[in-house]
Amino acid sequence: MLYHLLYPYGAQITLLNVTQYVTFRTAAASLTALAISLMFGPWMIRKLRDAQIGQVIRNTGPIAHQPKAGTPTMGGLLILTAAIFPTLLWADLTNAYVWIAVLSTLAFGSIGFVDDYLKLRRRSHHGLRPRYKLVAQVVVASLVGVAILALTEQNLYNTNLNFPFFKELVPDLGFLYVPFAVLVLVGASNAVNLTDGLDGLAIGTFTIAAAAFTGLTYITGHSVFAEYLLLVQFSPAAELTIFCGALVGASLGFLWYNAYPADIFMGDVGSLALGGALGTVAVLIKQELLLLIVGGVFVAEALSVIIQVCSFRMTGRRVFKMAPLHHHFELQGWSEPKIMTRFLVVAVIFALFSLTTLKLR
Repeated sequence: MLYHLLYPYGAQITLLNVTQYVTFRTAAASLTALAISLMFGPWMIRKLRDAQIGQVIRNTGPIAHQPKAGTPTMGGLLILTAAIFPTLLWADLTNAYVWIAVLSTLAFGSIGFVDDYLKLRRRSHHGLRPRYKLVAQVVVASLVGVAILALTEQNLYNTNLNFPFFKELVPDLGFLYVPFAVLVLVGASNAVNLTDGLDGLAIGTFTIAAAAFTGLTYITGHSVFAEYLLLVQFSPAAELTIFCGALVGASLGFLWYNAYPADIFMGDVGSLALGGALGTVAVLIKQELLLLIVGGVFVAEALSVIIQVCSFRMTGRRVFKMAPLHHHFELQGWSEPKIMTRFLVVAVIFALFSLTTLKLR
């Protein structure tokens, strides 16, 4: 909105010319999102506490988590507000990429909202039935895939698949790209959801991944950088940098209140939305497979659950003391702050390595 209001006056007021630059608007969106998170965090915590919207802790989890019962949850609403509003404020709203990312994030967040609402209503950690949640995620992801195919028909996108390290390996998936996009989005959404089990863990690792994608989206939308790094270049994708920057700002602000000991939890409305946002951006900038590296912590968490379930069903034995992976270390005696800090270090390593793969291609 501000972009469309200010940019036309650039010819009369030289200072307003800065609004044409994606870098300026990304910084502005990040700072706006951070300010919203920090300013409205205490208000939301107070309102959620007054409404008795508190976290329900499952009895099968670590005993140390039981005192957290009643901590205000559904803080993902704050993250979404703090991320979406600055995006609409500073991005070019005629850009299809922006709307796909925003609507996808809100749709995944809506699924999480229903899940959280049912948990609170039943006073149980059981919300939406897994099959219903999965179906809803597949429907949303399929719509994103169809929207992407529409961009392909306008020559604003392609269905090629880019492999890290291999510049010549770019198979065209054609209509198969839709189910592939579904796999990426649903997988990313659930992986972030599984990581959300310790104070500050999911939002901290997400912030690092979102920061990496902020750089990746800018490079993808920059003709010179994209050509130099042999990436697919989509000029309209540059506007996604603003969306990613807003996610970083909103996440940093939320981390202020979600750090150990947490004053508020994001809930599924936050984790499913943030995972969906990562997956959507990865698909839109043609870095679907690189997401596995950028979100290496999320992948490890999801794999630990898959391995645990498969092992128990096939052999009756558990590989980990508890899944997801962070609970395994917790039961080994690691404190929450230590687990979070070490996972953040690993997340930074994954993010930096993902950026180096661009040149290694």
